[in-house]
Amino acid sequence: MTQIVLVPDSLEDKGLQVLYNTEGVEVNAPGKMTREQTLAAVPNANALIVRSDTKVDSELLDHAPNLRFVVRAGVGVDNIDLDECTRRRVVVMNAPDGNTISTAELTFALILALARHIPAADASMRAGKWDRKKFMGTQLAGKTLGIIGFGRVGRAVAERAQAFGMTEVAYDPFVPERVARHLGLSIVPRLDDLFAEADIITLHALVTDETRGLINAENIAKMKDGVRIINAARGKLINAADLAEALKSGKVAGAALDVYDTEPPTADNPLLGLPTVIYTPHLGASTVEAQEAVAEQAAQQIVNALFNDRFDNVRNRGVFDTL
Repeated sequence: MTQIVLVPDSLEDKGLQVLYNTEGVEVNAPGKMTREQTLAAVPNANALIVRSDTKVDSELLDHAPNLRFVVRAGVGVDNIDLDECTRRRVVVMNAPDGNTISTAELTFALILALARHIPAADASMRAGKWDRKKFMGTQLAGKTLGIIGFGRVGRAVAERAQAFGMTEVAYDPFVPERVARHLGLSIVPRLDDLFAEADIITLHALVTDETRGLINAENIAKMKDGVRIINAARGKLINAADLAEALKSGKVAGAALDVYDTEPPTADNPLLGLPTVIYTPHLGASTVEAQEAVAEQAAQQIVNALFNDRFDNVRNRGVFDTL
């Protein structure tokens, strides 16, 4: 029986070729589709590959009686209603591996840019100025990097930090200490320990009830004066108002943000426009290599699920209790 795979978001050719080359798959991938076009096409779909733009919500699922699998070509599944998919027996998977190196590299680019005031110095030079004293920075060697979330990206960041002579501490209640020891760093048992030790804190955790708003006034008070904070994970890990106040007071020396509570950030976001913040527009996975890798992985996972009963990186494992 032919299986119809709908791709309403743009997907790199490497991923599409996996689908086109699989016998028994009919591909509907016209490029970026509007919401109306997606709703019109999804009734016939057995599987769906999406990026972050397509919302897999109750409305879409109401139009998709034949849908069995959804794969997010990337890491985050904020645009997918996991509970509703579980209720309707739709298996949701993501494709996290392809983004790892690109996100880790961006994280380190932000760390370096923040430590050496690179964006502000560049803007000053473009304005015709030569002000070396104003942009006195800090070196990374000898500093302590606190890594919150020690999954794929956190570990890749740790490996790169070692090349800069940094001391590293990590916090992740789901990662055994032996994993950190293998990489030559320690996992602290309490977040408070990381807050007390770190000169720079980088976030690589998922958003849960426990981590939402993790960077807040209470926890910032536990950090070193002059700490720097990097977020290339999820905007909701930060309480924007609390961080903004800490930046204005100087308690936090600077922040570098690639992600935001609402994307794109709205004008009322208190973190916008602050002179000690570096901003990028969610570029963590924005490399040619990462996009090709996640597209290929997502397509292969769809093929495996449809024809081989193999389910990788399932995000709503409770769905198997309903099948």
